Amino acid sequence: MRSFTCVSAIVAMGLWGAVAAQGTPPLAPADFYALRSVGDVQLSPTGADLAYSVVSSAEPGRPTSSTWLRDMATGETVRLENGSGPRWSPDGTRIAYIGRTAEGSGLVVATRRGEASRLVAPVTGTNHPLPSSGRRVAWSPDGKLLAFVSATSGPESEGADGDPMVITRYLFKPTATEGLTRFNDNRRLHIFVADVATRQVRQLTDGPYYEHSIDWSPKGDRILFVSNREATPDKRFNYDVFTVGVGDGAVTRLTATKSAEYFPAWSPDGTRIAFAGTTRDLTSSETTMEDTHVWVMRADGSERVEVGKAIDNRQGAPQWSADGRRLYFTVQARGSVKLMAVEVPAVGGRSDDGSDARAVGRGPAAGTPRVSTIVGGRGGVGAFSVGKGRVAYAFSATGSPSELFTVDVAGAEAPALRTPAPALQAGSAPHAQPVQVTTLNQALLGSRGLAEVEAFTFSNEGLEIEAFLTKPAGAASAKPASVPLIVMIHGGPHGQQGPAFNPKAQVYAGLGWAVLMVNYRGSTGYGQALADAIFRDQNGAEARDVLAGVDAALAKHPWLDATRMGIEGGSYGGQLTNWIITRTPRFKAAIPSAGISNLVTQNYLAYYHDYLAVEYGGFPHERVDATRIIDMLWERSPIRYADQVKTPVLFIHGENDNDVPIEEAEQFYIALHDVGVETVMVRYPREGHGLRETKHVVDALERSIAWYRKHGL
Repeated sequence: MRSFTCVSAIVAMGLWGAVAAQGTPPLAPADFYALRSVGDVQLSPTGADLAYSVVSSAEPGRPTSSTWLRDMATGETVRLENGSGPRWSPDGTRIAYIGRTAEGSGLVVATRRGEASRLVAPVTGTNHPLPSSGRRVAWSPDGKLLAFVSATSGPESEGADGDPMVITRYLFKPTATEGLTRFNDNRRLHIFVADVATRQVRQLTDGPYYEHSIDWSPKGDRILFVSNREATPDKRFNYDVFTVGVGDGAVTRLTATKSAEYFPAWSPDGTRIAFAGTTRDLTSSETTMEDTHVWVMRADGSERVEVGKAIDNRQGAPQWSADGRRLYFTVQARGSVKLMAVEVPAVGGRSDDGSDARAVGRGPAAGTPRVSTIVGGRGGVGAFSVGKGRVAYAFSATGSPSELFTVDVAGAEAPALRTPAPALQAGSAPHAQPVQVTTLNQALLGSRGLAEVEAFTFSNEGLEIEAFLTKPAGAASAKPASVPLIVMIHGGPHGQQGPAFNPKAQVYAGLGWAVLMVNYRGSTGYGQALADAIFRDQNGAEARDVLAGVDAALAKHPWLDATRMGIEGGSYGGQLTNWIITRTPRFKAAIPSAGISNLVTQNYLAYYHDYLAVEYGGFPHERVDATRIIDMLWERSPIRYADQVKTPVLFIHGENDNDVPIEEAEQFYIALHDVGVETVMVRYPREGHGLRETKHVVDALERSIAWYRKHGL
């Protein structure tokens, strides 16, 4: 029998919030089963069809994804049975995807309406951590061949799954979210080519490497890919860009930088390659302090140009316009995620086929490339796809998870692009009015009272910090000091929160609580200087930013109750929660989820061992002046100060978390018991870093509500 009060009992006791009191029920934990969102988005080359995925949480287990095909002229939509990751053939008449047929599972090809599906080749995956991996299927320009990525056995396989289990590699744990096993399967990803008609398959690459993020050259002779080919790739994370010859399997290295390159893409004429990249010597396989920017280089890897340089914000994977004159990419901007376009400057010299590369750029000859906001507004752009005169994209606004939209960019294809203000304010207007294609959540959310999300800024230690407050209905007219406040801290630390739909915050608002999210220093979306501001200072100034944000919210809104506050966060947000309760007793209850308590043990237990090296400028046993970095890590570990904690703590953690191992919760749990702090630990089986099974997400939310209620909120 559960030892916590369930949400239905809370409702029965009349404790639900102001929204419900007005007759419109607020969002409740059980509603999570009905929420859906748009994931992958793919426009066909002709623009006649659109493929997109719908992620559903209707089952108790992990969310499921279904793929839908939409005729853009008629609006007719059909479901692609048993398929994901669709990619259109160059002529738009067929679609390739990873799925299953009566013949088996693997790479499948069907007609543009999902009919006559046919298995082309089996495909195997891996649980090895491969952050920011991109496309795994690509068509040849003539539509006769398909390149795909599949796994083969690695050299460490012998004895790795036996009794006893023999571990020989440095990176012996699986990816963060996998959650089903505890060890790396040691398989390697390689590039294969299949003949669509004959189903003959050739392996193009081999060796102890992982190849991914593929793109077939417009000439048809080479395939782009990303791989980490450092001498010790398990220890040193460094993606570079390569090509492999389709005919001979010859691998050519295009970049040999100390920094990382991601998501390479050929220009339509094959003379240039766009990619996202960094510049610093040390990059982490988990999260990185340096913002990725969009770059362009010639097809032979020379003449790198940072076309995203004018935008001092974190940038996503680039996509070319059909005419090759500009690149589209997402930009994190003050809590929102925008879609931007930049004109591509001409590159000098000659292309790989001997033509004059300067003739094809058609961008500005000198100076800063011109940029334009395609999709702005409050919320976040997710996946997007660029077609002829049109962009399709997923967008999450304040009032809904991601829905599918299209926007006409015919104006953006004209030579003159508007240049937005460098600050990338949230209200920047798109070129044309977006058209909403799906309304997946209209029936549910149209019958729920959703809370307003207010943005405000405050100053702390000379920096302007932005925060977002989710306000329960009627809060402005509430009595002074009558509304409890939950501080919800984002992870990363190099991430951001903003006005996009947050179902947990909406549930809390429905209970009559306000929710504060602070984009503390270290967050993205505010420029490189703010992201760098926590270097060698974890759990320092950013914790003070969170507390300053609490004080700013209390001063701004007198209806907030400073005596009834809770604090929570996931991942790095869990770490900051752990730290803040060692600094102050002002919070009635705390709920760290997947949080670090000991920076020293975290460094050695996680699947990655380079993250804190990036954050501190060296590995633990290196020194900064006369101080060992490991001593800095211990000095900023919450567990060191367990005897200063007075706040009751509910730990939430996945059993098989290999990003922040559950030992981080276990040791702090014992430490708090030792010093007499009320504490409970809830462990979720089959979960990695963050909860994914819907029943676990709902259960954790219900337990969180009960924990806060128990302690006076």
